Amino acid sequence: MQAGGAGQPADADATVLVMGDSLSAAYGMAAREGWVALTAARIAERKPDWDLVNASISGETTAGGAARIVDALVRHRPEVVVIALGANDGLRGLPTAQSAANLARMIGAAHGAEAEVLLVGMQMPPNLGAAYTEAFAQNYRTLAERFDVALLPFLLAPIALDRGAYQADNLHPVAAAQPKLRDHVWTELEPLLD
Repeated sequence: MQAGGAGQPADADATVLVMGDSLSAAYGMAAREGWVALTAARIAERKPDWDLVNASISGETTAGGAARIVDALVRHRPEVVVIALGANDGLRGLPTAQSAANLARMIGAAHGAEAEVLLVGMQMPPNLGAAYTEAFAQNYRTLAERFDVALLPFLLAPIALDRGAYQADNLHPVAAAQPKLRDHVWTELEPLLD
């Protein structure tokens, strides 16, 4: 099991690579408490022939992910890539078409490396306007359909309306909420680990 960014152990048969932002990088807590590390622990228990590498970076955008993915694919040679990016694009009000193009590049690179993809979506608060909010959410549905990849429409769905599940910034979930996120992601990730 590998929850950090180091290379794949020699005895691992297959690897899951997570490319995310602060929501996947355990911002504001110990790395072992984040949903990705909790998922790595579950994989170690239930799917011992699999490994997980967390290549998430706080503050990452889809453009950053698109710039980094080829190197990550070459380094880790994953069979499954979890792409959990876009929140920082939305918070900055970046054009949704730009985010979609970056995510499409990432999916294409993963497919080029013969990896399956789980696209993990995000939703934006309504302060940027209804049209932006809907276009942002639609990006994930459109890309999943176009590229025939697994989709988890909204990472934070299990805790979205629970103010107590967030840190003081009201953006990043607390450690106690991370098992719910792990379980939510697991519903779409587990079928890819066969």
